[in-house]
Amino acid sequence: MDNNKAKMILEGILFSMGESVSVGRLADVVELDKKKTKKLLEEMSKEYQESNRGIMLTWFEDSVQLCTKPEIYDSLIKIAKNPPKFQLTDTVLETLSIIAYKQPITRIEIEKVRGVSCDHAVNKLLEYDLIQELGRLDAPGKPLLFGTTEQFLRCFGVSSLDELPRLNPVQIEEFKKQAEEEVQLKLDI
Repeated sequence: MDNNKAKMILEGILFSMGESVSVGRLADVVELDKKKTKKLLEEMSKEYQESNRGIMLTWFEDSVQLCTKPEIYDSLIKIAKNPPKFQLTDTVLETLSIIAYKQPITRIEIEKVRGVSCDHAVNKLLEYDLIQELGRLDAPGKPLLFGTTEQFLRCFGVSSLDELPRLNPVQIEEFKKQAEEEVQLKLDI
């Protein structure tokens, strides 16, 4: 199969799917190896950029998705439904941060870090598709393990968890102190 036909197929699949597809699955469809398929996708991405198109390829670790460019968002919302607005309260955001940095993690482990129940926050994050169940921990009670989703990566503008900012030890100690003070305030009430 020549490169132009392979690119046409890749573009059609990505357009039709409307979500990310692994490079491996795409390679199987166009009957090329994964390395060659990734090279074609990178060429397509460059072509979209150079031809000033309204679409682009967005990478999520080893998957790719055909998306609209951020600069056309204002025009897009005039015709499309308004995107859902997440209510990321401090509690929900704190829980999401713990999951993002410590995944896979159980509710009990999240509660140990936070010092309070996390049921509401975890349920909201599941509803917003920012986290997902990853399986069960091989321990008594088989607790669920949670981790972030591709939607999390999209919402926070990163292509992999490696791009999340690193916390230095001083920040971690400050967060621990704040959490302990929060717990003490709740106990005093």
